[in-house]
Amino acid sequence: MQKTRTAKQKIAESLLKIKAVKLSPQAPFTWASGWKSPIYCDNRQTLSFPDARRLIRDEFVRNIREKFGNTEVIAGVATGGIAHGALVAEALDLPFIYVRSSSKGHGLQNKVEGYLEKGQKVMVIEDLVSTGKSSLDAVEALRAAEADIVGMAAIFTYGFEVAKENFAKVNCELITLSNYTALIKEAIALNYVDEKSLRSLNEWRNDPQNWKA
Repeated sequence: MQKTRTAKQKIAESLLKIKAVKLSPQAPFTWASGWKSPIYCDNRQTLSFPDARRLIRDEFVRNIREKFGNTEVIAGVATGGIAHGALVAEALDLPFIYVRSSSKGHGLQNKVEGYLEKGQKVMVIEDLVSTGKSSLDAVEALRAAEADIVGMAAIFTYGFEVAKENFAKVNCELITLSNYTALIKEAIALNYVDEKSLRSLNEWRNDPQNWKA
């Protein structure tokens, strides 16, 4: 009897098949932080594939309805969370705003764009969480605008302990549609990685800051 595949596995499979996630242990990527990584996740790619885009939108909507039913406003984090956030807001028939990575350099010098009333309950949409720093910068900006943050939902997380600690420190609940564990399981099932690559991926996940290819 075939086991029912979880939503996290389905999202992971979709990310792999459209190459939104690339696995390259032998020729690692360099992140903006300087970390070397055998994995690169570009969830903007999902917007070009209607099936993947709908799958992600529908999973966001399902999770928000089930776990954050009191949400009044959807906020997208620039830049990867803006388009997905707008799709989710449309599906839920809710107002949409977005948070810039830095304040606008002219005019009103806004960091939060769109109409937001003080005290409104805001659900934040992000595409990717690594350490959580940039994502939580957006939460801080929304709280500075006197929003009531109900939580954050992201497409994918690497599941680093530092991210869990960072979200706990600021009392922000994080849910993700998929994660590193589900991704690796799907990569094995789909023969995307061999045993040597799998060992390298696991070593990186255990100590990403000091990992060497």
